[in-house]
Amino acid sequence: MTIGTDSALHRIIEIVDAITTTAQSHQRTFVLEVMGRHCGYLALVTSLSCGADWVFIPECPPDDDWEEHLCRRLSETRTRGSRLNIIIVAEGAIDKHGKPITSEDVKNLVVKRLGYDTRVTVLGHVQRGGTPSAFDRILGSRMGVEAVMALLEGTPDTPACVVSLSGNQAVRLPLMECVQVTKDVTKAMSEKKFDEALKLRGRSFMNNWEVYKLLAHVRPPVSKTGLHTVAVMNVGAPAAGMNAAVRSTVRIGLIQGNRVLVVHDGFEGLAKGQIEEAGWSYVGGWTGQGGSKLGTKRTLPKKSLEQISANITKFNIQGLVIIGGFEAYTGGLELMEGRKQYDELCIPFVIIPATVSNNVPGSDFSVGADTALNTICTTCDRIKQSAAGTKRRVFIIETMGGYCGYLATMAGLAAGADAAYIFEEPFTIRDLQANVEHLVQKMKTTVKRGLVLRNEKCNENYTTDFIFNLYSEEGKGIFDSRKNVLGHMQQGGSPTPFDRNFATKMGAKAMNWMTGKIKESYRNGRIFANTPDSGCVLGMRKRALVFQPVAELKDQTDFEHRIPKEQWWLKLRPILKILAKYEIDLDTSEHAHLEHINRKRSGEAPV
Repeated sequence: MTIGTDSALHRIIEIVDAITTTAQSHQRTFVLEVMGRHCGYLALVTSLSCGADWVFIPECPPDDDWEEHLCRRLSETRTRGSRLNIIIVAEGAIDKHGKPITSEDVKNLVVKRLGYDTRVTVLGHVQRGGTPSAFDRILGSRMGVEAVMALLEGTPDTPACVVSLSGNQAVRLPLMECVQVTKDVTKAMSEKKFDEALKLRGRSFMNNWEVYKLLAHVRPPVSKTGLHTVAVMNVGAPAAGMNAAVRSTVRIGLIQGNRVLVVHDGFEGLAKGQIEEAGWSYVGGWTGQGGSKLGTKRTLPKKSLEQISANITKFNIQGLVIIGGFEAYTGGLELMEGRKQYDELCIPFVIIPATVSNNVPGSDFSVGADTALNTICTTCDRIKQSAAGTKRRVFIIETMGGYCGYLATMAGLAAGADAAYIFEEPFTIRDLQANVEHLVQKMKTTVKRGLVLRNEKCNENYTTDFIFNLYSEEGKGIFDSRKNVLGHMQQGGSPTPFDRNFATKMGAKAMNWMTGKIKESYRNGRIFANTPDSGCVLGMRKRALVFQPVAELKDQTDFEHRIPKEQWWLKLRPILKILAKYEIDLDTSEHAHLEHINRKRSGEAPV
């Protein structure tokens, strides 16, 4: 992942969302041209993130009869009740013979063959501008540190390297190998070896392409023979991206020939029988919608296992996909425990972490956390702007997250905070005093403003009001203090491109696993899954998406405070303090080693 890509995707998705509303009201087809003369990454991820009907990218030219396919695809979606069509074109799009495909060509084709009201929007340099996203700010900070470490550890024999991020892990790759891969891609495309060019882009790119093709181009089978029944539900607090995960799970399930049911209102709905069958169009247009369309509750299953078992039998549910936060994880453990009492609960289930708190054991990231982080960053930017005008002002901002300090720490790193108070790193009155002293010194410099973040449950006595009063008293005559509790606005809003893409791929991977696990558990005419690996959390761990049995994650969990015992982002906290000009040591024991591209490619699981 390169710095700037995520911000460009933010600009594109903002425009796509705005266009989608006008296209729906006017029943129009929109052709959007995005940047990407040689690489179709922006176009491809945009298509995944907005559920586009078609995408043209340089690495994967369409078949020779693409005009027929495109027109058939557009008319099919209209027949199914859709009021709009979105087509994404990378500026370097070509056909199999190397001839350019422009947005105007596509528009003329649709108007001539189908007679649809069609508009072209060329986004141009708007994609390069704007405020950087939270992901890019953190990526820039992490890569800056990694680059300095690479230089300090270098010897005269160390080859020049590129520092980057693979999955969630910093990597160092030899510069000349990276240059060679770029040349190889260009060469493969000029020789029309497009499969080779696609492979050279890496597994993540290929995975994006495969998921997009499945969701956009594969039609669900008409016959309903020999299918399994899988139910999808949301549990816990709402998080942006939940709907994208439901959409992808439902559609991949239908493509595989399964019958897919949706459960309203979490485990409570499962106990009450609030269950209905979902077709292809049921989840149409869900990708960009925030919150939870299915409804979600924090209720756990333990008290209603009997009713849940009865409904699993009644609706013939053979697998369960649970999308949610810590309640989904705890509920999964309760279902595992309930298997001893109820045979009906011996069905495979998989949990997709989705919570703004990012506190689900077994995953570095949760669906919805990126959107919440961007909401906090946007608010902090506006607050800093206000403080810049009035001068000598310190803002204390309270973020969500329960006992998990992920949002406060990452928002602090992204927004340039002077301090971030979290539960995982206990602090005393002396630490608060040191922070006040630091801000007093800061007011003597040219930057006469301060930003302090506090996680909502970081300390039961040092509340937001206490910290505000302390800063107000100690800063008298030097700076003013203001406080701001962000509250539930962090759970709302449209999901960011990262959350849409992450949720879509998680949903697809979960359903693929589920179909395989159901077949594996089928014996004597029924499903019976009672092994620990039949109930898993699907999470991102460093570079790969991995399935981990919930029972095995128990030892890694602090149940009292609803957080994992070990959290990767705590190692980034010293960077926040160094950037705020505190003199502290940085732990450099864990750093990236130089690795070769070919070895990296062969050993990397698809993310």
